[in-house]
Amino acid sequence: GVTMDVTSEMVGNVNVIAVRGELDASNVNDFRRIVLPLLASPVKLLIDLSQTQFVDSSGLGATIACQRHAIAAGGRMKLCCMSKQVRAAFELVRLHLIFDIHPTREGALQAFAEAAEA
Repeated sequence: GVTMDVTSEMVGNVNVIAVRGELDASNVNDFRRIVLPLLASPVKLLIDLSQTQFVDSSGLGATIACQRHAIAAGGRMKLCCMSKQVRAAFELVRLHLIFDIHPTREGALQAFAEAAEA
């Protein structure tokens, strides 16, 4: 596959992970190696997919693993900024029903903030 690049930055108390390129079988282990350690403690994790061109079943599996780890550690995970193509991949296997998906990064960050206040 095309190369993938994962960057991580803190925006307030939310760890924002941006995935650039393709998230597929060729690089999904790199993605897991970067993201899963972040989920060992209760964190707020936002995966920004605005620059993700393609996700295959391996990539979808990795996002499910992240979600599972986040919840197990008492944290929460959201996704944002999916392209139509990436969104279609999630909808194909009905994953849009189990993830909290926001159209914009701002909206997702706002949702984390509002949940904290509730």
